[in-house]
Amino acid sequence: MSTGSREREAPGGWAVEVFTADDGSEPCTTFAEELDDFTWVALDAAITHVLAVRGIELGRTEWLKPLGEGLHEFRVRHDAAEIANMFGGEDADDAANAVSPPRAVLLRVFVHFYGDRVILLLSGYDKGADPSDKRQQREIARARKYLTAWHEQRKRQRKAERRQPGAGQAARS
Repeated sequence: MSTGSREREAPGGWAVEVFTADDGSEPCTTFAEELDDFTWVALDAAITHVLAVRGIELGRTEWLKPLGEGLHEFRVRHDAAEIANMFGGEDADDAANAVSPPRAVLLRVFVHFYGDRVILLLSGYDKGADPSDKRQQREIARARKYLTAWHEQRKRQRKAERRQPGAGQAARS
């Protein structure tokens, strides 16, 4: 999985980037790093072979649930081998078999789609570890907070760019 503000793009697909908070933390990266190897491989396969390829089109499937105001919940319910069988990707199949025996995967990753085919990974959690509605609502609220912070970062960035001498001159030339 991509980390930091670096982007990764699937062939013919979407660029994936990770939200970085003002304090330098990356909530989605932290979530992914806390997963065991089997579950991490499933998450990486889902992002690489499903989300980065199909993007917002997943909104008509079991994979993506719109939560309003630009926030979406990407639902990972399959291990890497199952994802490889559904969407292709021998590397995911090989990695899944090398890590551990199959078991249930139930992950949620909160995402935002913007610009020219860019997916922002905000945060995530393992719903299998705590399937309660209270936890779900807390995680959604946290993801909304991150999305608001990201919008604020973009506003500050645009404002700073406008203040740079000559920034507007080059665009008019």
